[in-house]
This record gives sequence, C-alpha cells and structure tokens, in this order.
Amino acid sequence: QITSPSNESEFEDYYYFRWEYLRKELNQKLGTERDDFDLDDLDLVVNVGHPIHRMILNNNKERKIIGVGRAHQNSLGAYQVRYFAIHKNYRRLGLGSSLMNDLELHAIEHHRLHSNSSKLHITLNARENALNFYEKLNYKIIKKTNLLFGKIQHYEMMKKII
Repeated sequence: QITSPSNESEFEDYYYFRWEYLRKELNQKLGTERDDFDLDDLDLVVNVGHPIHRMILNNNKERKIIGVGRAHQNSLGAYQVRYFAIHKNYRRLGLGSSLMNDLELHAIEHHRLHSNSSKLHITLNARENALNFYEKLNYKIIKKTNLLFGKIQHYEMMKKII
C-alpha cells in the first residue's frame, strides 16, 4: 500500500526509515535525512509548494514501512525526487517502480492544478548503483554530480513528463 504519513508518529517512522537506508551506512547522524523542504507542521505538507511524502507499507498487520520517497517542486514545471529508498528485502519486486510512478503522478496532478506551464520534467540525483533502475524508468543521465559524504558518487538524471 502506497500512502502518505499522516500524523507525527508516522512521520517519525518515515524519517527514521530514510536515515536507516540512506544515511546510517554512511555513519551520518539522525537529522541528516531531512532538509529545508521537510516541515514540522503537518497541515502545511498538503499545501502548494510543499513536498509530497510517500511511503510503501507492507501488507502485514504491523504495517511496517518498506519504501519511501519524496517529490517537491523546484520551479515552474520542474520537480525533484529525493530520499528514495526501498527496504533491501523488498527490492526487485516492482515496488520501487510503483513508488516512482506514484510520485510522478502526484507531481503531474500538482502541476496541472497549480501551473499553466505546458512543460513538466522531474530530476533526481541517483547513486551510482541505482542508475540502471532509473534508466529503466526512462530517466536520462544529465551529468556526474557530487560525491555524497565523500563516499557515494551521484548523477543528476531527468525525465521529461509533459
């Protein structure tokens, strides 16, 4: 099930998953999994200009988070996906593709509601080991970018949506 965190407890679990899968292995402290687009005020999350937080829950009674991703608008017609991760035990099952599709659909919906621009593209900064995944989803490498925490090479990728 793909959903959005809807209360403080769910957001804390969401951010912890982001840290565990994207920062812990790099010996980064809790808090490094957040940036200026991550808001404390739950009411603002659904408003214009604020990020789209999505997560996949397993189908068990515990409803454990097994994947996360966030999209936000950078400028008119330009969105970015960040903090994308799938639990290692659930990879190669199509869940990552489903979550990316969900984020893209939310960006399209937001764009149609709040923009009169006819163009829309989504960018992301992919880790080197994830390039094939994003290329299968029709993202194209734009350029080699930063070395995250001096350890993991990233590449800017883009997909033209409209």
